[in-house]
Amino acid sequence: MSAAEILWQNVRPLFGALPVTLEVLGLLLVIGLTLGTVLAFAQAYGRRPLRYLCIGYEQLFRGIPPLVVLLFYWGVLQSFDTPRVLVAALALGMRSAAYQSQIFRGAIQAVPPGQMMAARSLGMSRLQAIRSVIVPQAFRLAIPPWTNEYSSVVKDTAFICVIGGLIDLTRQALMKVAPLSMRRPVGTQLILPYLIILGLFYLALTYGGNGLLAMLERRMRIPGFEMKGKVER
Repeated sequence: MSAAEILWQNVRPLFGALPVTLEVLGLLLVIGLTLGTVLAFAQAYGRRPLRYLCIGYEQLFRGIPPLVVLLFYWGVLQSFDTPRVLVAALALGMRSAAYQSQIFRGAIQAVPPGQMMAARSLGMSRLQAIRSVIVPQAFRLAIPPWTNEYSSVVKDTAFICVIGGLIDLTRQALMKVAPLSMRRPVGTQLILPYLIILGLFYLALTYGGNGLLAMLERRMRIPGFEMKGKVER
């Protein structure tokens, strides 16, 4: 068997593992966006005790590596027979929510205060003004920094390989590297190209999602109404 055939034989299973990575990625983005938005509004408009609670949540999850968060959630939730995909999505999604809350909070604060005052002067309640005036503008402003967060969580999904029984892209690759190393000399020469191909899978996910977000940003952009500065990760 030629080197190319051996390489292709080991690359094909990566396509089978791709749906698992995509499922975790999709779920964690939904969890992170939903919880992050709630946290952002709680910090921007909530009372002081609630704001402090949200700040504590943010500092906690931003200060712990994703691998440690995954191991903790897996250790706690596996006793409840929680689906492995959900464990991974909850762990990474709740961590992402800490970053997304700061993205959306910054977007809310970037909306000029006069917008709220004008809405209230027209007879809107505070909740109506937030829902109809603040949220649409904040969402538009949040898209560029959300692109950075998306790129980060795509790479974070590589850590889900530590969850037993969850065959994602990285776990599948690790399962193939060991047999390749035993097929000397051809197999050992293919390990580096194989890992490069694995990296290309993640590269495609990253830039594919970034391209879609860039299209959304262009579609919703209003000239002169952009968010200044970056959110550090």
